[in-house]
Amino acid sequence: MNYVWDWGNLLFRWLHVVAAIAWIGASFYFIALDNHLRPPAEERDRDRGVGGESWEVHGGGFYRVEKFLVAPEKLPSPLHWFKWEAYTTWLSGVALFIVVYYVHASTYLVDPSVRNLSTWAAVAISVGGLVVAWVVYDGLCRVIREERLLAAAVFGFIVLSAWVMSELLAPRAAYVEVGAMIGTMMVGNVFFVIIPAHWELVRAKQRGEEPDPKHNLRGKTRSVHNNYLTLPVVFAMLSNHSPFTYGHSYSWLILVAIMALGAWVRHYFNLRHVGRNAWWILASAAVGFVVVAVAIRPSGSKPQTTGAAVSFAQVQRVIEQRCVPCHSQHPTEPGFSSAPAGVRFDTRAEIEQQAERIKEQAVDSHAMPLGNATHMTQGERDLLARWLASR
Repeated sequence: MNYVWDWGNLLFRWLHVVAAIAWIGASFYFIALDNHLRPPAEERDRDRGVGGESWEVHGGGFYRVEKFLVAPEKLPSPLHWFKWEAYTTWLSGVALFIVVYYVHASTYLVDPSVRNLSTWAAVAISVGGLVVAWVVYDGLCRVIREERLLAAAVFGFIVLSAWVMSELLAPRAAYVEVGAMIGTMMVGNVFFVIIPAHWELVRAKQRGEEPDPKHNLRGKTRSVHNNYLTLPVVFAMLSNHSPFTYGHSYSWLILVAIMALGAWVRHYFNLRHVGRNAWWILASAAVGFVVVAVAIRPSGSKPQTTGAAVSFAQVQRVIEQRCVPCHSQHPTEPGFSSAPAGVRFDTRAEIEQQAERIKEQAVDSHAMPLGNATHMTQGERDLLARWLASR
């Protein structure tokens, strides 16, 4: 059965990544296009209701793109919509969440050293987080009209969410959960606000009426929100490759800091598209990343080596009990049909070859065993640390 889930992991992850590329690419393009628009050069275009135009060159040809202030005089056909990229990204992400985190919740979602939850309680918290994310975010958008104040409120909600999830779920799962919450806010914008606003414009033209410009504004505002949330959510979804972040004792604060820096970098590019080279934004973001890197660096303190010498036989016993259930040619831990990342600890040579990985993920960051599913103790981590220091 684990082999079946592995295929689900592969196929849904593949679909999720491809759909996300299409969605984020469209977001980047259309915000850049909006910011590149200039007043139409021809008076006749202004008379047709064109609010801005942009000349572009790509794929061996020139394009002239027009954007109407509200809507064209006659509804064009066909009219191309951009929505399934968002829907497919979210649906495939939920499917991936199910086959990886929910089906194997005891391994991926629950960490008894964080909170001793039942698997059903952990799944309920995760699903509830997605619902709460949209309800709170949409409520803030409807109540707070000033964009900077709204941005601060949404950021505060994300900070709170990161802290709460770090107190309830396994560290790696907490990062992905916060990313999924933000992704739900984004797809909610598309499904509940942006596309309905577009339909209001279309239906007004179909009735022969002049569309209300407020629908243009509402759709554009939520599109800009999504644009700023793209880099933060991408980091969260890629974070499982960086255990030094989610394995840190202040993992939630690291998540928030890197997400904020991602949004800040996105702001630079949005300004760049309107002709402002705010280089100091990139410089300050680079400084921010350096500050985070220095703040969370390994302490460098050497493990205690004054105790009895550690034999390889002792190390092997710990690894056989705590690591080999997953990292083996024939894993016994539920949810694994093959060794994660191809890392195996079946032989002495394999263990010694992976010594640095053991130090990074089991001693320095406590990121492994995943969710501490095999209940590695601090004493066992100290034993590994003394062996690694004596090599």
